[in-house]
Amino acid sequence: MTREYTQITVIGDDKTGIVAKFTTLLFERGINIEDIDQAVRDGIFRMTLHADTAGMVCTKDTLREALADLGAEMDVDVQVRFPADRETKRIAVLATQESHCLEALFGAWANDELDAEISVVIANHDDLQPLAERYDVPFYDVGDEKGSPDEDELIDLLEEYDVDLVVLARYMRILSPNVVFRYEDRIINIHPSLLPSFPGAAAYRQAKEEGVRIAGVTAHYVTTDLDQGPVITQRAFDVPDDASLDELKTRGQPLEAEALLEAVKLHLDDAVTVHRGRTSLRDGVDERDYKLGLGDIGNPDRPVDGLGKALSATTDATDDSTDDDSDDSTDADTDADAEAEATTPSN
Repeated sequence: MTREYTQITVIGDDKTGIVAKFTTLLFERGINIEDIDQAVRDGIFRMTLHADTAGMVCTKDTLREALADLGAEMDVDVQVRFPADRETKRIAVLATQESHCLEALFGAWANDELDAEISVVIANHDDLQPLAERYDVPFYDVGDEKGSPDEDELIDLLEEYDVDLVVLARYMRILSPNVVFRYEDRIINIHPSLLPSFPGAAAYRQAKEEGVRIAGVTAHYVTTDLDQGPVITQRAFDVPDDASLDELKTRGQPLEAEALLEAVKLHLDDAVTVHRGRTSLRDGVDERDYKLGLGDIGNPDRPVDGLGKALSATTDATDDSTDDDSDDSTDADTDADAEAEATTPSN
């Protein structure tokens, strides 16, 4: 029988009996739970179920209704995502004031490089509204005069547009567990450092102050721990000795857009999986189809640590040298040459 993995997410205040109630409901309808994960952060409870609904003894609409009724009874929000709900996935882009990452996403979408549609742009300032309007994408400013976002409005918009993926295109705010838990492993952020180095704010400034010779950017899944989510893609660049902060940003921003765009494509292609806080390519995915990091830059392949191999290589080289000697060389000549070589200072 073909398996159909359906994701069910439950979010609400932490209380007794939530897990038992929902798992019982699924069991009674012939649904096998393949994976269950739960967590509590800042008083917010989250449970994510992956269930095989291929053999369930009810319709999808009936299951949705039953889950919604139980959610209302337990005063929790319930999201159900069937594998074939729709062919085209929907992206919500969260932004602040910097345009380069949003431009890259729009450009790829306009050129049919994304297997999804950008359904909405949500920001905490209105600076990028003209860019969204150019591509005829709805734009919402959910920030106050200081840029502090209204997360309730943000959540309502994400639900209204029924998004499959949330992309933080230099969104300069931290998402609370109430948002992250609802879209776990479905929020991708771009951070301007080679994580885990320099997490948090002002990453380029941190890199300059520490005097690093190589800096970079990281696209990663968002978790409730700041800038510690599973890494998807990275890019790096050299830092000149006298580089200014503006020069670091100039070098890094194109790579931010590139790494974020590739991470989004990997997610949409279902090419990566997350397990125990790390991403890996799924079976059958050809690594050569993606850059992931620096790509093929011709790294040297010697020397490689390993005393046995090193000694073997030395022996082979000596044997080859001996084979090339003239047949009328004597053992005494060889010993004399070796002694002379041993007493000659090295350069």
